[in-house]
Amino acid sequence: MIIIYHDKNKIKNVISSNNLEITFKKDNSIIEVIQGISIQYPSEKIAWCNQFLHTKINLDFIKNQKINNNTIKTYNPFETNYLTNAIGYVENSPFININKKITYPTWQMSSHVGFANAALFLDIKNKIKNNKNFDYYINSISKIYQPLGLFCYSEPQLLLDVKNIVDLKNINASNFKIFKFIKQHNKSKWVFLLFIDYVVFNKKFPFLALLNSLFFKQIKISKYEIPKTKDDINTIYTDSIDVLIPTIGRKKYLYDVLCDLKNQTYLPKNVIIVEQNAIKNSSSELDYILTEPWPFQIKHFFTNTLGACNARNIALDKIESDWIFFADDDIRFDANFLNQCLHNCKVNNIKAATLASLKQGEQIPNINPSQWESFGTCSSFVLSSVVKKIRFDLGFEFGYSEDIDFGKKIRNQGADISFLPFPRILHLKAPIGGFRTKFVFDWEKDEIQPKPSPTVMLYKILHCTDEEINGFKTVLFFKFYKKQNIKNPIKYFNYFNKQWNQSIKWAKELKNKSQ
Repeated sequence: MIIIYHDKNKIKNVISSNNLEITFKKDNSIIEVIQGISIQYPSEKIAWCNQFLHTKINLDFIKNQKINNNTIKTYNPFETNYLTNAIGYVENSPFININKKITYPTWQMSSHVGFANAALFLDIKNKIKNNKNFDYYINSISKIYQPLGLFCYSEPQLLLDVKNIVDLKNINASNFKIFKFIKQHNKSKWVFLLFIDYVVFNKKFPFLALLNSLFFKQIKISKYEIPKTKDDINTIYTDSIDVLIPTIGRKKYLYDVLCDLKNQTYLPKNVIIVEQNAIKNSSSELDYILTEPWPFQIKHFFTNTLGACNARNIALDKIESDWIFFADDDIRFDANFLNQCLHNCKVNNIKAATLASLKQGEQIPNINPSQWESFGTCSSFVLSSVVKKIRFDLGFEFGYSEDIDFGKKIRNQGADISFLPFPRILHLKAPIGGFRTKFVFDWEKDEIQPKPSPTVMLYKILHCTDEEINGFKTVLFFKFYKKQNIKNPIKYFNYFNKQWNQSIKWAKELKNKSQ
């Protein structure tokens, strides 16, 4: 392990735990030193630490961490990160509002303290232009490569103690750096939207920062070659799996799902089915559960209460196994599906994964496993201990965002959510069951309809920063301007604000009900 101590982008000292000879010039940037080390010692870990944290860095933790070449961990002990809360105006994802008390997935990296394998920097050495500013450079790497398969984390265990940090000052990007970063890592329209948000919400007019950003081009990298991890395809697993399926009016399709499960090379222990039918005094139509033999236990629950959130919560209370496959009642998959799910999670040290769920004829490129923004309620494979203490929020019932809300809760348990391109699920998108009825929300009778949907607003209130909410509001304003009949921009602005306030009102009602 090699540790680089620095201050204000200047190298102060380089120490090797293995007595390796490290040569560098005093005027070398941190980036130049890291790249030099990665060439000379590609199998080493490289750590960096601000000199004012040299007594706080947890060297034993770094030494004992076994990470892949596509993993980077850093930590910023301050409330705000390098790109400040302004980044929320541009990006609305779980990677913005970071829980700093736990290991949390985010592309927002820090120069204060961090580490990665040297092989990571060796692989991308010639793909991103060097930058004297280490914070800018490391955030650029993570922002570009995270969707391509780089796993990035905020890791509080990198510091022994975050209290009583003296002399250390937080590093925040200037407006010029923020606008430049947005221009280099997003489509051009976002710097203009960012400028509008600054003017409207910050009461600032960063015109020169906007103008300066226009001289930079977007950095485009479409492929990331990750060194493959050796795995033993003959590993014998003993982990148990429960399958969770909410269903309503799809007797034939559910039967096919059960047959696919029956033919698995790695059988589930339990299949938990929650059948819904709103008709009072109705009974189950799933006769084949009892009339046919199944090589697993079927736990069948019948309820007159409709709602996927409620149904999944009923099933989660009955989980017994090590893993959960969150399934839908109209999917198909091959005989090696569960075995491959388990194998891929084990090999990649994944605790929660959303799988590729494709419609008939739909194709996606063969991409690397990567950190995922959402959570597939009908296509995920999750370690049951991760969701032991969490449930679906009934405030989202019959609306939108229950999936990303549940995903956020998983992340707040200290677990990441990955996207696995294999194995794949065929989602038939079967016709709606015959006894489904359209749910009527309380606000549908209002003269002014809420915008966005109150369930979407509920997620924003629960999990997003003020900048994320305001940035979303700006995008929504322009998005729907072309689609509505009020063409006078002032009248539309006033009406839109009324719709927005209605959404906040009902979101708060949903929040109170769910509590």
